[in-house]
Amino acid sequence: MAVAGDRPRVFVTRQVPEGALAPLEGWAHVEVWPEFLPPPREELARRLAEADGVITMITDRIDDDLLAAAPRLRVVSNCAVGYDNVDVAAARRRGVMVTHTPGVLTEATADLAFALILACARRLPQAEADLRAGRWTTWHPLQWLGLELDGATLGIVGLGRIGRAVARRARAFGMRILYYSRRRDPAAEAELGVEYRDLDDLLAEADVVSLHVPLNAETRHLIDGRRLRRMKPGAILVNTARGDVVDEQALVEALRSGHLGAAGLDVYGREPVPPDHPLLQVPNVVALPHIGSATARTRWRMARLAAENCAAVLQGRRPPHPVREML
Repeated sequence: MAVAGDRPRVFVTRQVPEGALAPLEGWAHVEVWPEFLPPPREELARRLAEADGVITMITDRIDDDLLAAAPRLRVVSNCAVGYDNVDVAAARRRGVMVTHTPGVLTEATADLAFALILACARRLPQAEADLRAGRWTTWHPLQWLGLELDGATLGIVGLGRIGRAVARRARAFGMRILYYSRRRDPAAEAELGVEYRDLDDLLAEADVVSLHVPLNAETRHLIDGRRLRRMKPGAILVNTARGDVVDEQALVEALRSGHLGAAGLDVYGREPVPPDHPLLQVPNVVALPHIGSATARTRWRMARLAAENCAAVLQGRRPPHPVREML
């Protein structure tokens, strides 16, 4: 372990819950960016030039140019399950380990995905908006009619940790569950009662489609205009994965045309999403500001795991969660 004179330097790009950085305390020199907004690129470059480790958020773009200017850097510890904000190939070339925080945000994200399913299915935002605006003038048998989940078909795209957690919730609501993944999962089929479909067939059968895949070259615009047209008329699309998994312009067109019944979104191709974005002008969109992991317990656990990953690398140990490309 390093002594005070040569302690490794760790830069944390945002304030994190109290106590989460304990694995680094006492032996590493830790600096935390104090502002609400993320550090500007120039400031991030300046801090990385002197850092042995960095704990990053999804808002921090760590590319080859930044890595080239950080000769001491040994680890990029991303405080997220996804890591599309980090150029992993460039890091590998430069001998920099990249880690992430899977598992700890599974239940919180699955809760939010199902909240979006319920909000879209029962048209909750539209009903609340009418109530607040004084448009609720009487009870009417044809007003705010939505989808009953019992007996409806849910299609899960990506049956990883979060996809499985959503499937467990859907079973409690009496839904029939289809799934698509790169590989069939007989164990999950037996455990959860889910049925495998190829992607196009899943889209054609499901009343609700929930996306749970990482963003990479294969999944960018996985749900494009053609696949949106494959979905059932009136179907619901929920995305808590990454915004660019969906072609947003095609989604706007599918919603405006009435082909899709609703979309529930927590992620966008550009974040923060600008208030004049076309998706925010469509009344049948439930839009949230990327809060899938936003519970006190989950955010603490994410930051703690990021600190543990960072500490392990700087101490010459295998980190708990290197990204797959590092194995």
